[in-house]
Formats: sequence, C-alpha cells, structure tokens
Amino acid sequence: MPAPTLADIVFSEQANHNFSKILGDLKKSNLSITNRLKSIQHDAAFVHEVADVLGLPLVANERCGSWYIDPQLKRSSAYFKSTDGHTGQWKFSTRRLNFHLLEVIGRNDGCIIVDSTRRGKRMPDALSKTIPIWCTVLNQALFPSHPESHTLHVPPTVVSSSEHSQMSSRLPFFLSSLLALQPDIPSLRQNIQKPLRPLWVTPDDELTPEMVDEIKVSFHPVVCCTSSRRVVGTEMSEEGYIQGAGDDTENWAHGLTAPLFWANQRQLLETPEGDLPGLIEMLVANSEAGGQAVGELKRVAPRLLVGALSAEEKALTSSSQENICVVSLVPKTTEKETWEKSKRHMEVGLGKSKTASRFLREALPSICDFVSRFLQECADADAETGTSTGKDANKEIVLLCESGRDLSVGVALALYCWCFVDSAGTVRSAADQGQNHNKASIRVKLGHIMTAFPDANPSRSTLQSVNSFLMDWRN
Repeated sequence: MPAPTLADIVFSEQANHNFSKILGDLKKSNLSITNRLKSIQHDAAFVHEVADVLGLPLVANERCGSWYIDPQLKRSSAYFKSTDGHTGQWKFSTRRLNFHLLEVIGRNDGCIIVDSTRRGKRMPDALSKTIPIWCTVLNQALFPSHPESHTLHVPPTVVSSSEHSQMSSRLPFFLSSLLALQPDIPSLRQNIQKPLRPLWVTPDDELTPEMVDEIKVSFHPVVCCTSSRRVVGTEMSEEGYIQGAGDDTENWAHGLTAPLFWANQRQLLETPEGDLPGLIEMLVANSEAGGQAVGELKRVAPRLLVGALSAEEKALTSSSQENICVVSLVPKTTEKETWEKSKRHMEVGLGKSKTASRFLREALPSICDFVSRFLQECADADAETGTSTGKDANKEIVLLCESGRDLSVGVALALYCWCFVDSAGTVRSAADQGQNHNKASIRVKLGHIMTAFPDANPSRSTLQSVNSFLMDWRN
C-alpha cells in the first residue's frame, strides 16, 4: 500500500469550508430558541429557590433579570449597568439612582437582585461591582456616622485586591457627585433602618439563611443573585444549556418579551423549534392588539406628567381639560406649521428612535414656547387685574410619546428647567426662562425626575438634545 501523500492528509479548501459550515450549524442548533427558553426555565427555578430559602423579595435588574422571575413573584425592577462596573470604568450613576429600592429593602429587611451574564463569566459586573459601589456610596450619604458601613465590599473570587483598591479610591468622588444632585437625604433615610451590605449567590456558590441572618444584625442585606451556571467551554458541551440565555434578546427572541414568555411558557416549550418564530409572531401581535388600554400617567415633577400615546384621548377629554395642556410626540415626521392643534394640544411629529431624539433639539423651542404661553395665561390676567385667582396653580402639562419613557421624559426635563423656578412648580417669568441653565442644574432636575419615575429611560441622544437646547439656546 503506497504511503499517503500530503494531499491525502491535508483537507482541501472545500473540505475546510464544509467543516466550518458543520460547526456553524452545530453552534446555531445549540443556541436555538428552544434551548434558550429551557435554560431560562432552569435558571428561574434556581432564583425562585433562593427566594424561598432566604425569604427576601425578588428584584429584576433590567432588562435581563425579568426573564428569570415569575411576574407574580417580582417585587420591583432595578437599573444597574454592567458598564458602570467595567474595570477602569467604575461609576456611580447619577442618572439611574435606584432610590426606589430603599423602600423595598427597608420594608423587607433586604432584597435579592437578579441578573445573569454571558458564557465564561462567574457573575455580571453589575452585581460584582456596580451594586457594591451603590451600596457603599448610599451608606456614606445616609449614615455618615457609621464608618463601618463606608468600606467597599466586593466578591473576592471575582474582584482582585488591586481593583478593589482602585475602586475604593474613587468613592469620595462618587459621593460628591451624588450630593451635588441635592437629594432629600432625610426622606431617603426614613426608608431604611440600617446601612446596606451586598452579598452574592450563584449556582456554584452557596449562601445560607444563617449567613444572611448574621448580616441582618447590623445591615440590610442586598443579595446579588447570578441566575446562570457558569459555562467554561462551549455550549456544545452543555447538552443545550446556555449561560445567560435571556441576554441579547434582539438577536434571538423575535419580539418575545419576558412577560409574554411567562404568560405562555408551556405552549412555547412544547412547540417544535421550526414553529417557534411563527408562534412568537402571533403572541406578539395578539399582545399588541390587546395592549391598547389607556396608559397610566406618571407625575415626574410638579405640574409635569408623562405617559404613552395611548393615554392621549383620556387626557384631552378630561373633566379638567381647561387646566391641562397635552404635548403628543408622535412617531412620524410632520411639518412644524401643523403641530399646534389647539391652545391645549400640540402634536409634534419627530419620527422614530434615534431620528426622533435628534429632531427633538429643533422642536424644543416650539414646545417650550407653546407650554409657556399656556402657563402664562392666568399669570398675565392676574397681573392686569391686580388680583390672584390661583388658577395657574392647577395647570398641568401632559407629555406623551410612544414608549412613555424616553422622549416624553426628555421634554419633561426641558420644561422643568425652562418653565419652572423650583421643585414647587413656581412658574418662571418669560424674561427668566433662558437663565441659569448649566449641566449641574440640569443634572439635579434629572435626578428629581428619575427618582419620581425609576422606569423612565431617556436615551443618551434624547438627553444630549435637551442639554444642547438649554445651554446653547441663544446661539
């Protein structure tokens, strides 16, 4: 038998191509929708077990955390970004303050914050670093005479001593950035009786009730729960299990959301993979068709309310409509000349997503002028007669956008700065409207809004448009 030649041993280019295709197909099959949903179900069982054992309420760190919590067991949502915990990029967010969690923590002597992370990591940076920074900075602000609580605590198996030292050195700056927002410290302090202390639990690391009870003697425990088991190799070695399966939903979920998954869990898990995209499309369409109920309005500051466009008709036909001004930010572009529908209603066509956020800068002068005229009506009448009717004190502005959380919140911030002197809702005079707008003052009022409406989510481009308008309006 002749010895094999080099050509017999080395794979041809076509063979290599086939190999790559086979490996790609295997990876795709392991990352299927079915495997993701089964992995989420598996991880959720662990999360619910932790809650049962520790007896603490579950809080989802959005967006990922909600996939792992049955909506009936979910007490609240949190917004801690992993990017604020990335090495060298540590940050205390002055936009996502998460003050609303203090009430949950105080009432229940602690809470469990749930999140997950991608393959290979033990826990997400949001749990290992962002939340510990948050706990420590709040301890320093709310318990200045409790030095024991001012030390940063991080999981030693995840965060090195060197990184811990670097993070600790930035704490004074983080505290200063919080205090610059002028938060109502006494009011926040009333929510909790003890300082906060982060603890950690993962499928690979045990946390017993006895350990938590020991902490409870002096602290409110903030348990950071990583829902997913760590996968060191590839998913192909895990028999379909996917670490952090609920992440990156834009790449696999076809519009499926965590609430829809939990509402239709059995049907989804029993449906063959090939039929899942069609089923999900149907569930999403049915949800949207049945989701046209009137949205709830959220008060984000005195006189200012925000909500989704579904609340427009109710706001316009309210029994107190004479005292209500409605600004609707619709997802289509329209000419400026068509925006004013009446003295009480403005419909601003900005378009969708990032386009809308960019166009907002050009629309804000018109919006602020429209609302200012509405607010000044009674004030001008009182000035002419030399009397005070008090009618202007009842005037409110309703701001609506598609989500109820982005553009409407950005416009609320602009109006809060432009039209009002203080947090009591005192209306600025026309001559004073363009005065004293800087990053610090804008940040303080954004902090007020985010504290009043934690689910608000103004995009970076929306906030950039607001800042640009307020600080550069004369140019």
